[in-house]
Amino acid sequence: MDPLANKIRPQNLDEYVGQQHLVGPEKPLRLAIEQGHVFSFVLWGTPGTGKTTLARIYANAINADFHELSAVSAGKDDIRKIVNKPLEDDRPRVLFLDEIHRFNKAQQDFLLPFVESGELVLIGATTENLSFEIIPALLSRLRVFVLEEFTAEDMAAIISRTGFKIDTDAKNWLIEMANGDARQAITMIENTARLYETITLETLKETLQSKFLRYDKKGEEHYNVISAFIKSMRASQPDAAIYYLARMIEGGEDPKFIARRMVIFASEDIGLAQPTALVVANAVFQAVTTIGLPECILNLAHGVAYLANAAKDRSANDAIAAAMEDAKKYGNLPVPMILRNAPTKMMKSMGYGKGYEKYTQENLLPDQLKGKKYLSSKNKE
Repeated sequence: MDPLANKIRPQNLDEYVGQQHLVGPEKPLRLAIEQGHVFSFVLWGTPGTGKTTLARIYANAINADFHELSAVSAGKDDIRKIVNKPLEDDRPRVLFLDEIHRFNKAQQDFLLPFVESGELVLIGATTENLSFEIIPALLSRLRVFVLEEFTAEDMAAIISRTGFKIDTDAKNWLIEMANGDARQAITMIENTARLYETITLETLKETLQSKFLRYDKKGEEHYNVISAFIKSMRASQPDAAIYYLARMIEGGEDPKFIARRMVIFASEDIGLAQPTALVVANAVFQAVTTIGLPECILNLAHGVAYLANAAKDRSANDAIAAAMEDAKKYGNLPVPMILRNAPTKMMKSMGYGKGYEKYTQENLLPDQLKGKKYLSSKNKE
């Protein structure tokens, strides 16, 4: 059975909802579609923001020989089959590559010459940071269009397109729970309609059989939960830290965001007490980047347990904070002559570097800061 999301998918820009910064009057993607411009581009946005729909509308507008692949399962052979397929006319050959970030470097390198030559018009779709996930040579040949999460008004219009009668309370709850993801909202409606004659707040909740987390990635609860997560690790309470980790994951938080916070925490709160914490946190970030969900949840839990149980020391954090204050307060204090580089005879004659010893005991701070202690002696060992 064809999913409801496919049945009501917009076929042209007149039916399309949202992304007015791209497809509104005189906006770049609308102009490209209306004028039939042929070029490669990538659509970057969170799930359910209309990337696939826009790709299909564009391909239809330029009368393309259109192919769709998912980078999760596709490989070089799939690209070859598309490129080697004879064209009976001069229509552009368009490849929509969903989750393009899942292609590794070798696969992207293989794709590059076909995009360069124009044999393929590439439309990529991704939820990930392009700077990290797409090789520079390929990215430089793609225009980038950033899709925004659908607004509450957009979501209401999309829900109305489903054709189901939904009361106001149910619609408002659905909009909040879907958090800008149109596909998720449509799927919720479809599943409820299969089981119940009417769609109400109660039947929606009964269908889903789960407690939805109130976790708006841009709202207060986002900051409340990440704050609780960090403070639980700081207090060396691994049980609480693991719980708030689970809250974030269940709420749809980007695992890379969590891993980045762990890397910061390792230096900020553990620091010199257990220097290997930074190595562990970096390893977790690398694992999350390489493996992705859902398996990387184990790596995150492993790292959180380690960081929460580690000894804590904020001296490096406090030291750099104090030094930054002095740098702002005193401005560009003269570097002591003993530390200055002396690449020329003239500089040497002026005393640059005079008396410098590799392991000197002389205080090397600028004169106005002599005797200043940023790190205690125990932390210098």
